[in-house]
Amino acid sequence: MNIIKRSGQEVVFDKEKIVAAVRKANKEIVESARISEMEIVGIAGAVADECMKMGRSAHVEEVQDMVENRLMDMKAFVLARKYITYRYTRELVRKSNTTDAQILTLIECNNEEVKQENSNKNPTVNSVQRDYMAGEVSKDLTRRILLPDDIVAAHDQGLIHFHDADYFAQHMHNCDLVNLEDMLQNGTVISGTLIEKPHSFSTACNIATQIIAQVASNQYGGQSISLTHLAPFVDISRKKIRKEVAEELSGVSVTEKQVIEIAEKRLRDEIRRGIQTIQYQVVTLLTTNGQAPFVTVFMYLNEARDEQEKADLAMIIEETLNQRIKGVKNESGVWITPAFPKLIYVLEPDNISEDQKYWYLTELAAKCTAKRMVPDYISEKKMLEYKVDKNGEGHCYTCMGCRSFLTPYVDENGKPKYYGRFNQGVVTINLVDVALSSGRDETKFWEIFDERLELCYRALMHRHNRLLGTLSDAAPILWQYGALARLEKGETIDKLLFGGYSTISLGYAGLYECVKHMTGKSHTDEDAKPFALAVMQKMNDKCKGWKAKENIDFSLYGTPLESTTYKFSKCLQKRFGVIPGVTDKNYITNSYHVHVSEQIDAFTKLKFESEFQQLSPGGAISYVEVPNMQNNIPAVLAVMKFIYENIMYAELNTKSDYCQVCGYDGEIQIQTDESGKLIWECPCCQNRDQAKMNVARRTCGYIGTQYWNQGRTQEIKDRVLHL
Repeated sequence: MNIIKRSGQEVVFDKEKIVAAVRKANKEIVESARISEMEIVGIAGAVADECMKMGRSAHVEEVQDMVENRLMDMKAFVLARKYITYRYTRELVRKSNTTDAQILTLIECNNEEVKQENSNKNPTVNSVQRDYMAGEVSKDLTRRILLPDDIVAAHDQGLIHFHDADYFAQHMHNCDLVNLEDMLQNGTVISGTLIEKPHSFSTACNIATQIIAQVASNQYGGQSISLTHLAPFVDISRKKIRKEVAEELSGVSVTEKQVIEIAEKRLRDEIRRGIQTIQYQVVTLLTTNGQAPFVTVFMYLNEARDEQEKADLAMIIEETLNQRIKGVKNESGVWITPAFPKLIYVLEPDNISEDQKYWYLTELAAKCTAKRMVPDYISEKKMLEYKVDKNGEGHCYTCMGCRSFLTPYVDENGKPKYYGRFNQGVVTINLVDVALSSGRDETKFWEIFDERLELCYRALMHRHNRLLGTLSDAAPILWQYGALARLEKGETIDKLLFGGYSTISLGYAGLYECVKHMTGKSHTDEDAKPFALAVMQKMNDKCKGWKAKENIDFSLYGTPLESTTYKFSKCLQKRFGVIPGVTDKNYITNSYHVHVSEQIDAFTKLKFESEFQQLSPGGAISYVEVPNMQNNIPAVLAVMKFIYENIMYAELNTKSDYCQVCGYDGEIQIQTDESGKLIWECPCCQNRDQAKMNVARRTCGYIGTQYWNQGRTQEIKDRVLHL
């Protein structure tokens, strides 16, 4: 027998809930008016019998009416009034605004959870607080009105994670690939001002940064741009500069070769200034959500249309890498590692071996990675194998932000399209909870897995439906002026939500712990690996079925988990206690990753994870943890060559820290203070003041430069080196 909850979900009828509710009301009235425990149990039994006779599932409101009627029939009027009052009070609580306390703690910087929610936001700054305050209102509306009770409850219990509820009240999407080419070549509009095609490389870079800021302020996820879209403006500047040089030297005895040499020198200087504009603008811009834009810059030589454009693109890439190696100055004037923009470098035939024309760029990328943790690497070879469209053609393109990948798409003209597309949002399933809830019974595991995936599907449809009907006027830079589309004013974005133009992501977390509980072994063990792959395939099959049903491109996504890793672990410990190897940490493992403490070498790890990355078409990234590699660039290059041959998308995690007290520029350590709390400490001068040190760590694809909650900090502390 089932009961229908207020959300509309059917669940198994549990008469103990009736007993508990009546018992609670009974305890709160005078003793002389109370009924006996036997009578309470009798009421619950009678109501259960009445529901059984209905021949259908009763609604929770009907059940509560039955309880009230039974109490009245018993002439237990005092208890009936208390029960009715309790029922009414609970309804008020469900519908009341509960943001006041949260907002006040935000303003006074007393909310530890929010303070450590995002490692790239400073919660003491007014603009960040304003964003968080708005987020609290959005979360409250989402919980009380916009989502069904069962989805909210599942989120609270850590069964799933409904991402970005702090933006859900608005009609906003997640992340995207900005069509910078369209906006630069065909013009755009920014804040009501017409921006025409730029006439120089430096102007194109300046416009690009304004576009980045505008896009970031109209969505909540990351964005990506390609340097290829800036490359045509190098030749525009070249021709302009050559003309200027020729005019300056008219009447002077110079050769054409000398004119070209002078012009190229000036062109290089313009490229340097243009890239510097992008780097400094991105790290100093503050968007409406109180942080620098989460932007990824894509560097792909084979994206160029001809050899001249490729050579110009190579100059831009070279300058970008050189400036990132240099870094940016902190408030003390010391060169440090900036968090943004994130850089992605494509490994391809023209740059993967010493005898190739652009090998020098790969060497430069290796030096940059060793010092500044970027760029990350995409293998053109593997991506062309994995990302095959319906025409049978493979494609190489950047992720949206840090790791979310679009699925292959061919437009109505039979042309592949990636720039201008986006992701609608993410809901993540906690695989560890599925395993623990099953009691290691594999049959029950798959049953619970099905139920939880159905919950995720309904939650994802709420994300999709929230975007349905959104007018292009909500974000003109996105929908009207080329970043994502050029829709008419007053037109809805609905046609962009179907047919694979955009994606929507089923995220997953904790595959390692899930497999560990079910099999007793790590998923790297050959005996446990088949179960892990079966879990991955199950989620892919579900996405395929949902896609066929809804004509929406559901895609499996390896969730990065930043602060949520701590939330999930706390929920698991509360529900199941501390289980060695499963719930005994304050974090769970990101997506399919090998556990951070597992001893494994870099090449074995990347090869193993490549199979799981292929089963995460909606996005994923693998990493290897390495020591200071600045004096061992050949080893970095060896890893990069291995990435090219074996895995689509990977990164090397090194350390890049600085103590402002003593000038130490090695690795800032994580220690445990007297209270048992994990804190950061300079190993040289024992400085523990976080305001007087710069720490950069990779936590979710992006580099974090503030600080992290205790769960993520423990995860960072537990990481072992793979090289």
